[in-house]
Amino acid sequence: NLNGFEPATDVVASEQLLALDYWIVRQCQLLQAEVIGHYHEYNFLNIYQKLHNFCVIELGGFYLDVIKDRQYTTQADSRARRSTQTAMYQVLEMLSRMIAPILSFTADEIWQNIPGERASSVFLTDYSDAADILPESADFTDDFWRQLLDVKTAVNRELEVKRAEKTVGSGLSAEVDLYCEGDLAENLGRLEEELRFVLIVSRASILPAAAAPEAAVKTEVEGLSLTVSGSDHSKCERCWHHREDVGANAEYPGLCLRCVNNVDAEGEQRRYA
Repeated sequence: NLNGFEPATDVVASEQLLALDYWIVRQCQLLQAEVIGHYHEYNFLNIYQKLHNFCVIELGGFYLDVIKDRQYTTQADSRARRSTQTAMYQVLEMLSRMIAPILSFTADEIWQNIPGERASSVFLTDYSDAADILPESADFTDDFWRQLLDVKTAVNRELEVKRAEKTVGSGLSAEVDLYCEGDLAENLGRLEEELRFVLIVSRASILPAAAAPEAAVKTEVEGLSLTVSGSDHSKCERCWHHREDVGANAEYPGLCLRCVNNVDAEGEQRRYA
């Protein structure tokens, strides 16, 4: 959703992007470098496969899901929202260029609807230089996000089981306890309170592996078991998260304090996702 986004004034510098946004831009840049190489070799099958996998897995199956909350609940001109809009803007430009040789009309139609001043056609532009690829983040590496994607997949699998059992409805009606140790626990802990936004649940807690109950499900992620339960807390009317602080502000009885902050104060600060 690039509604209200003006590139000339709203683009966030790469070093100011939230960690998840920085990662998706870098992944698309790496993909573009591969795609250009395949075009030089007329290797159209690999181009199709790589574009399809990126759009289905990293982009559609992970990134776009995670950023929905930030898009629609943070303040319109906040760094959190402008950061994700910047990432989507840059990814959209790159994808338009990448598909142009094989989906010409579609690419040009997309290009003409991207915000900001630009060439009249995608075919009058160049690919960005490979030298412009963002360096890998020292704190949130590519491997870090791949591991998070695996953890999210494991959580989603158990959420589906609980939905079938009618224990939970949407992911936001659920709370997740993650039992793990070592590097995995440390990595998950880096996201702090924002881990729940990545997993798209109302609460995500990291607990010692030894504390896992018998009912905990062992996952395909090495060293990780988890439990999913329905939340007992009220649902925020604005963000739909189930939080214990819903109604804590008498002026906004249907909102959680995070949403009160976004509606009637300085707004929440996001750092990672």
